[in-house]
Amino acid sequence: MAAGSEKGPQAFRTIGELSESLNIPQHILRFWETRFPQLRPLKRSGNRRYYRPEDVALVERIHRLLNQEGYTIKGVQKLLSARAPAGDAMPQAVPAPAATVAVGEEAASARFDRAALLAIRDLLADGLSRSQI
Repeated sequence: MAAGSEKGPQAFRTIGELSESLNIPQHILRFWETRFPQLRPLKRSGNRRYYRPEDVALVERIHRLLNQEGYTIKGVQKLLSARAPAGDAMPQAVPAPAATVAVGEEAASARFDRAALLAIRDLLADGLSRSQI
């Protein structure tokens, strides 16, 4: 687990700690909460998020699938929803994403989730507007 060295492996992490340890902006973690219903950190006073060890593992998996293995948000959603209903651990072997298969340009571009792209565009626009202040 890529967690801070000052806390034990079973300690809860704040959004700032998780963001820093995985090098993921906090707004991306909040966005993932809206896209992946399995990701539900505890919220305490003032809506402060606390990520349990299982939440941290899920964020690490989502991050790996999206940013290293080339899955789309919709693809990761399908993988996570295919999880055993009893809450069993997900298998480590993950099928290769369809996006890595050589296909025509039109077919590959059709794989992008429009809503996810619009959300990313909005996040980028928000970030750019804040950096100009």
